[in-house]
Amino acid sequence: MESFLNRYRNITVLLLVIMAQLVLLAVDAKVQGVPLIRVWAVTAVTPMARVLEGVRAGSTGFLHNYVLLKDTNDENRRLKSELDRLKMENIALKSDLNTADRAKALQLFQARTPSKTVAATVIGTGTGANSRVVFVDRGSSSGIMRGMAVVTPDGIVGKVIAAYPVASQVQLITDPDFAAGVVGQKNGAHGTLKGQGTPQCKVDYVPFEDKIEVGETLYTSGDDRVFPRGFPVGVVKSVRDAQPFKEVMVEPSGLQHGLQDVLILIQGVHQAIPDVAPGMQPIYIAPPPPADGRPVDAPPPTGGTEADRLRAQYKALGEAENHVYGDNPAGAKAPDFTRLGAQPLQPPARTPAQTPAQTPAQPPASMPPARPPAPVPAAPAPATKSPAARPPAETPKPGGGTPGGEQNR
Repeated sequence: MESFLNRYRNITVLLLVIMAQLVLLAVDAKVQGVPLIRVWAVTAVTPMARVLEGVRAGSTGFLHNYVLLKDTNDENRRLKSELDRLKMENIALKSDLNTADRAKALQLFQARTPSKTVAATVIGTGTGANSRVVFVDRGSSSGIMRGMAVVTPDGIVGKVIAAYPVASQVQLITDPDFAAGVVGQKNGAHGTLKGQGTPQCKVDYVPFEDKIEVGETLYTSGDDRVFPRGFPVGVVKSVRDAQPFKEVMVEPSGLQHGLQDVLILIQGVHQAIPDVAPGMQPIYIAPPPPADGRPVDAPPPTGGTEADRLRAQYKALGEAENHVYGDNPAGAKAPDFTRLGAQPLQPPARTPAQTPAQTPAQPPASMPPARPPAPVPAAPAPATKSPAARPPAETPKPGGGTPGGEQNR
């Protein structure tokens, strides 16, 4: 190698000088504003980069589509379209179910109320941001007239203010121009329901001395000659005392679930206002746990009360002291009631032939015993005998001990 460089040294230097000149010319020269050396570099690298990118993209696509997730893209697109279709079907089924539920509720309400009604569906609302009117698909051809009441199973909705051949215009109870007579269910306070243009209505002309409470349900009174008596109106939300009339705010119950299907009263019939449900209902109270961890003397029966538990304790005390309640012969000892609750009471052990009511047999009076009979003890007899229980014929042996514990002398 050294001999080759030594031989062609001049030519090698010349070539290096020419290459340096070309590089300098390329740096200075520009093609459409781009340095010539950059054009050469990009031109030389682009084919190789294109080949490498194609190989990379092809291998990645093959790996995803055929090795790891074969045909996953097509499956995802199919599942997405199927999910969208099922969502639309679910929405349609829910709408049909709600419609069926509303129709069933209206049918049950029609069968229950004595008033003659016609079912209608809300088809539009009045124009304007503050509009409180709706249009229904029943008109004068169905017997609808101006001034008829509109209700739902939940409560009153409004009244017809205009009847057309195939449609009617209904004024809602929240309209400021609406008014209806109402009466309280609990206290019977009378007033006039008026719309406020808000979700809540106001009851005017309730005298200061009349009693009306928050949470009380209001019903139509029938005084307005539009709504028959006995239809629910709403629930009282607030009451404020004022002079000469109280300020009462009511939340209408007929508009709580929206307006889609309503009933128009063709011929109203007054109904009785239902009674208030009793506030005091029977409540089950479980027995308390034992105090201070002590066991209960006698468990009460299922569903027992404090009286049952006390009765069981008295019964256990009578059995422990051989006392029969209600049978008190002369000279009988009363039970010791101070033992109640002190410790668990256990009845005394007895033989099957002996009961608490039985007493030891006594000999006849005509046959005096030669020896006092020994009593039948409930517990084992003591180990020593008392002097009174010793037979009269028995004498102490000489030099022996006495029952009093004397020592031999």
